Amino acid sequence: MDTALLFWNNIISTYGVPKIMISDRDPKFTSEFWTNLYDMLGTKLSFYTAYHPHTDGLAKRMIQTMEDILRRFWRNAVEVKLTEEFSRKHPVFPVSLVKPYFQTEEDKFPSRKKNPTPPEIAEVEDSPGPVKKLIKARNIRLNGKDQRKYLVRFRNQTAAKDKCLAEDAIPDGNLHLRRFRASKRTEQSHK
Repeated sequence: MDTALLFWNNIISTYGVPKIMISDRDPKFTSEFWTNLYDMLGTKLSFYTAYHPHTDGLAKRMIQTMEDILRRFWRNAVEVKLTEEFSRKHPVFPVSLVKPYFQTEEDKFPSRKKNPTPPEIAEVEDSPGPVKKLIKARNIRLNGKDQRKYLVRFRNQTAAKDKCLAEDAIPDGNLHLRRFRASKRTEQSHK
């Protein structure tokens, strides 16, 4: 959990979600890391057995055996009573030709359901003291929306304790935002 939390606070909050990640850690570490990270994101993570070498093919073979048994003993046909005009056409048909009915788009594409919003990157209560200054601003894409975040340095703290906060999470935000924007305007005019 600690690694996932550090990754959340230091990588995702600063740079956004990476497109590619390479890990030289063992499968147990990787599995726990991803499980904890996806819990923080509010997303369900399901590992597929084919990509886990420790299963040694046993789980895949068991699934195949169950499918063979079900195919052998389960009839793949449904008898449907049709109206007179259709009664001579298709009295029996294979179930595999029946297409599923979905009432809504969310039922049809369950992976597209709106995920709950992940926890905030930093809360006001988490701030280690009064704000010294805002260092820089950055747009971060979170849940498909661009959000403006500010790198905040706190009084009597080192740069390692800087946090990336949203406007409404900065203590005395209006005052510090005015100063930050004014300093950016003066920098632009001196160039």
